[in-house]
Amino acid sequence: MIGKTILCGAKIATQTNQQTPYGLIDDGVLVMSGEQIEWVGSKADLPEGYLSIVSENLGGCLVTPGLIDCHTHVVFGGDRAREFEMRLNGVGYEEIARDGGGINSTVLATRKASLEQLIDGALPRVDAMIAEGLTTIEIKSGYGLERETELNMLRAAREIGNRRPVTVRTTYLGAHATPPEYKNRDEAYIEDVVIPTLQAGHEENLVDGVDGFCEGIAFQPEQIARVFDAAKALGLPVKLHAEQLSNLGGAKLAASYGALSADHIEYLDEDGVVAMAAGGTTGVILPGAFYTLRETQPPPVDLLRKYKVPMALASDCNPGSSPLTSLLLTMNMGCTLFRMTPEETLAGVTRNAARALGLKDRGVIAAGQRADLAIWDVEHPAELSYRIGFNPLNKRIFGGQA
Repeated sequence: MIGKTILCGAKIATQTNQQTPYGLIDDGVLVMSGEQIEWVGSKADLPEGYLSIVSENLGGCLVTPGLIDCHTHVVFGGDRAREFEMRLNGVGYEEIARDGGGINSTVLATRKASLEQLIDGALPRVDAMIAEGLTTIEIKSGYGLERETELNMLRAAREIGNRRPVTVRTTYLGAHATPPEYKNRDEAYIEDVVIPTLQAGHEENLVDGVDGFCEGIAFQPEQIARVFDAAKALGLPVKLHAEQLSNLGGAKLAASYGALSADHIEYLDEDGVVAMAAGGTTGVILPGAFYTLRETQPPPVDLLRKYKVPMALASDCNPGSSPLTSLLLTMNMGCTLFRMTPEETLAGVTRNAARALGLKDRGVIAAGQRADLAIWDVEHPAELSYRIGFNPLNKRIFGGQA
């Protein structure tokens, strides 16, 4: 018989009732059975059958769903700290790139790294996120840009899920950039490397989803469409880096494929938002890259609200444009940089982040959902977005286990 655990004396932000801010239950009780939530509600409504079970009183702590980071690049080799310093000293991006910097430096370092080195490098970043209540993380490839390294990145991501109490969803991002050996031969790179590696990764059960970078410095919509066609032939969901630096119509393309999400989307226009609404595509907001690159074009949050496109929020943790490993800081950035509300940012790293990954068993606190929870020493959910550099996590529960 599966044992039951009862948590009482809590404020519970269920994220299930959008008519009530945060879906908040002030004097809440939560019953877990194994890895699942069996019951949640107010103390006054607790069924008699649970009254005899010993419960843990949380003393007024706030309970939220476990946090979900739905867009990361945490597996990579090397770092770009020196490049960061060079930019601040006035060295231009093109000069850095000519000297071997930019994404090519990460590609080189990642290709040189062994599988174990990739895992060991990523684990401290993942541990920092877990320490802030993370229970699910998406991890992309995209710094190998050749078959074996791309597959090794996905293998590393899978192994992180074995070594840490966290759910890992892998995303194949072979169409991230064209490597130096295929310079000015984007089509050949798609044909020779991206699609065959996707097929190999799928055969090895390494791929949960497929991504691409649709941008002037990366790939055109028709090239991304070829990758998406290959993904769909394998039964894999797609998502897209879209409209980060310009508007090539990537979000509309993604929505036409029923994409789980379109990410970045700073240059997204109203037609793109309408297409995302029709396609059920979640908008993923990434303030870390906006902040690090000192961009000035914010994503169209008001349009996303107008057309009721769900907004997820993610760290975009990567070595170049967003060396960020804090979802709490990401939430604050969503508020301060983009005028999202604290309620929207919490939904962005729980309910809507789960949606952006196609996960229906988490992100809210309700009967039948996975018992992934974060327990916080705060008075009100807004504190999670309000504070900067402060971690009020009291306890994290993963699959019913603290």
